[in-house]
Amino acid sequence: MSAREEILQRLRHNTRETYDMPDLSQLRPITFADPVAEFIKKTTTTAGAKLIEMKAGDNLNVLVRQAYPDARLVASNMPGVDADINPDTVGDAKELMAVDVGVIEGRIGVAENACIWIPQQTKEKAVCFASQQLVIVLRRDAIVSNMHEAYQRIADSKEYFQQYKFGTFISGPSKTADIESALVYGAQAARGVTVVLRG
Repeated sequence: MSAREEILQRLRHNTRETYDMPDLSQLRPITFADPVAEFIKKTTTTAGAKLIEMKAGDNLNVLVRQAYPDARLVASNMPGVDADINPDTVGDAKELMAVDVGVIEGRIGVAENACIWIPQQTKEKAVCFASQQLVIVLRRDAIVSNMHEAYQRIADSKEYFQQYKFGTFISGPSKTADIESALVYGAQAARGVTVVLRG
């Protein structure tokens, strides 16, 4: 028996009372008349990220370089992005530790909490977490009101999890206030996040 199974068996053996799941059928998820406007508001306030709205004729590479003019190493496998490192071709995820800016594509934006669904699209998912700054490119028509809608889109999609079995929601820069009650950015992942809305 594996350690995991042993722990689960002990938990089951020592559970005295069990409770049925609550009836969630009457719950009504929050919706917004304008999910895009709400997403923009929450991204720049609650999530603490920067937001760039791409206009027709804008060049993503120029926007990234303007947002991060001091960046020496940009990592991305997105078509059309002038990257110095491709996360699909590195020999080891540790090579991404020196990345200043990672550019990735978000697939679903959630207005209620400014989360963005990012299925693994690179061999090394560390680009999402090891980069000092993260740029997430998201289409406006991919924004939904709430997490219920986001999970439904994920469940209905045939494209997620085909090549890689990982995905995550990211909402703004990594931060914690656990250390001496001081707010620290970049504790577990990127110090800063910029969302580029396109389309």
